[in-house]
Amino acid sequence: MILAIKAFWITLCVATLVSRPVYQFLLGLKSRQVISAFVPEGHQAKVGTPNMGGWIPVIGMIFMFVYFLFLPTSSMVEALGYSSTTTLMTVITPNYVYGVLSLLIGYAFLGFADDYLVPKMKPGKRGIDWLPKLGLQIILALPCAWLTSNWNMQNAGATLFMILFFANAYNFSDGLDALAGSLLIGICVGMLVMGVMASSGITMLISAGLLGGIIPFLFFNAPPAKVFMGDTGSLPIGGLLGVGFWKLAMIGQQNMVLSFWGTPKLSLWLVGLVLLAGMMIAELVPVPLQILSVKLFKRKLFPFTPIHHAFEKAGWKETRVVWSFALVQLLLTVAALTFAAIAFNPSMAPTP
Repeated sequence: MILAIKAFWITLCVATLVSRPVYQFLLGLKSRQVISAFVPEGHQAKVGTPNMGGWIPVIGMIFMFVYFLFLPTSSMVEALGYSSTTTLMTVITPNYVYGVLSLLIGYAFLGFADDYLVPKMKPGKRGIDWLPKLGLQIILALPCAWLTSNWNMQNAGATLFMILFFANAYNFSDGLDALAGSLLIGICVGMLVMGVMASSGITMLISAGLLGGIIPFLFFNAPPAKVFMGDTGSLPIGGLLGVGFWKLAMIGQQNMVLSFWGTPKLSLWLVGLVLLAGMMIAELVPVPLQILSVKLFKRKLFPFTPIHHAFEKAGWKETRVVWSFALVQLLLTVAALTFAAIAFNPSMAPTP
C-alpha cells in the first residue's frame, strides 16, 4: 500500500498544481466543446465550454510514472520487502513503466489532435474520422502491448484488445458533467484493492495515480462543468485501465487453483473483473450494436447511444443519470471485491 499511497499523493499534488494553469491555458487557446447534433437538446447549452481538461490528470500521471522510473527510494523498496540494494525499477518491471508511459503520452496527443488540431484545421469537423482514429489507436498502443506482455505475441494481442476496449468505452462515458470522473473513482478503488490482493505493482500505480489525478479535474468538471475531459484525457485514461485490467486477469490465470465447491478461483476472480468493468461494457457495447442495427435493419435498438443519453431521452435529468450511474458503479465495485475476496479466501464463501 505504500506504493499506492505515494502514487496517489504525487499525482494529486501535481494535478492540483497544474489544474488552474491548464484551465487558463485552455481559455486562452479558445479550445471549445463541439456538441454532436444527435445528442439530447439540453446539451446544446454546453457549446463553447473548454475541452481538453484531461490534461490535468494526464500531466499528473506522466510526472508520477517518471518519478517512479528515475527517482526510486531505498526506504520504499525496503518497505515493500526487498533489500536496500534493490531499485524500485526491479520491483516494478521497467518494461511496464516504459509501456504505459508511451501509451499515456501517445494517446494524449492523439486526443489533442482529435479535440483541437483537426477542428482547427478543418472547420466544421468534430475530430478525426472513426476509422483512421481506430487505426492510430492500434499503432500507438502496440509499443505498450508489446512491452507489457514481455514480448509474448498472444498476450500482446490480448493487451491490445483490452487497451482499445477500455479507451473507447471510457471515451464514450465522457458525455455528462462529472460522469467519467465519478465512474473512474469507483473503478479505480476496485482495481486498487484487487491490485493489492494480487501484489500487482503496476496496477496499484495506475489505479492510485488515476484516483489522485481525477480529483482536481472533477473540481472543474462538477456541474455545471467549466471544462470537459475530451479525448485528450479519456483515451489515455481508458487505455491505462485496459492495461491494469489485463494485468489482473493474467495474475489470476497464473496463480489461482480450486476454491470452494470445486469452483476454480480463476473463474471467481474473472467474474469480479467483469463486474468491475460493468459500466464500461454498458457504455461501449450498445454503440456498435446500434450502428449495425441501423445499417442492416434500418431501425434503432436504443433511443440514444452511448447509453447514458438514452436515460436522458426517457426524461431523466442529467444529474440524476450521473448519480445513478455512479451508484451502480459503486455496487458493482463492492460485488467485484466480494468475488475477489472469496477467490483469495474460500472460507468467506457461503456454506452449501
